[in-house]
Amino acid sequence: MPTIKSELMDEAAVRRSLARMTHEIIEKNKGAERLCLAGIRRRGLPIAELLAANIMKFEGIAVPVGSVDVTLYRDDLTETVEVPRASAVRIPVDVTRHTVILVDDVIYTGRTARAAIEAVFSIGRPSVIQLAVLIDRGHRELPIRPDFVGKNIPTSHDEIVSVLMNDIDGMTAVRILEKDRT
Repeated sequence: MPTIKSELMDEAAVRRSLARMTHEIIEKNKGAERLCLAGIRRRGLPIAELLAANIMKFEGIAVPVGSVDVTLYRDDLTETVEVPRASAVRIPVDVTRHTVILVDDVIYTGRTARAAIEAVFSIGRPSVIQLAVLIDRGHRELPIRPDFVGKNIPTSHDEIVSVLMNDIDGMTAVRILEKDRT
């Protein structure tokens, strides 16, 4: 069982990072009129909902929020699954002519982000796809770079970055865990 090495962010720090990211999203996109947020399940969804709440607070615009389950789009699945893949994407608007911002808790190798992009393209062709992550821990295996980052954290491959979200975990925090060496 992994042990807690350190707590990097408490709930207040996470909220500050998300507020800053929200301002960056609004600035880069010159407003929020054509935005749609898609949270990558699991913890990307509550983060997307918090970003949408911030956009409402700062701009007075209700940005649609959807979800993407990348399980069936992963390139590292060991077996082929014969299930229609489009059902893994639930976005409440037609993505065409929208800027879809994929939201995730942590970016590591880039494989989840690649799978999420493929999932979004399965339901339409957005004008732009951007990526927002709370934590960038490095170690990319694919040439994918997030547009919006809450915090860059240098890590080793032996560490686990654990993002806890209140809706799922009963608290909000970011921790580094050390893998059990037994």
